[in-house]
Amino acid sequence: MDAVRLILTGRRALSVGGDVPQILAEIWQAQALAQAIGSRLAVSGPPELRGEALGLTELAGRGCGVLRAPDLAPGELRAAQLTELGDARQTLLRLGALLGEIGIALVGLACAADDESTYWQCMEAIDAADESRDRVLRMLQRLADGEEALRQREAG
Repeated sequence: MDAVRLILTGRRALSVGGDVPQILAEIWQAQALAQAIGSRLAVSGPPELRGEALGLTELAGRGCGVLRAPDLAPGELRAAQLTELGDARQTLLRLGALLGEIGIALVGLACAADDESTYWQCMEAIDAADESRDRVLRMLQRLADGEEALRQREAG
């Protein structure tokens, strides 16, 4: 499935909400998808993004690691459904939005946490989501810089 469609599916699922385990499962799914997208970009994305994409893979993996992996039925793991990236800019724009939304959801969970373990789990996941989003924003900047350099070469 196309990366943008998977991201939109994740955003819709996150917006539905639910109880704490359901929200944490959606956040884990989003981080797993970010990890898969980063991996694909590192291998076959635009050359100027490959180093940052590898970093995204590691950061998103850390985001999955601080959360308990949800019990998913076969075929429910969105990251495993990723078949194509599509336009790198659109994928990264949508992924950045999703990572921002999971950060907000995690803040809400941390504020409402009944126990210290859940609070700290959310805080670590917030850090991972923020760092992943920062990496996505850097990749978007690299794409913009590359396009600007190409326009200047063509104009001059």
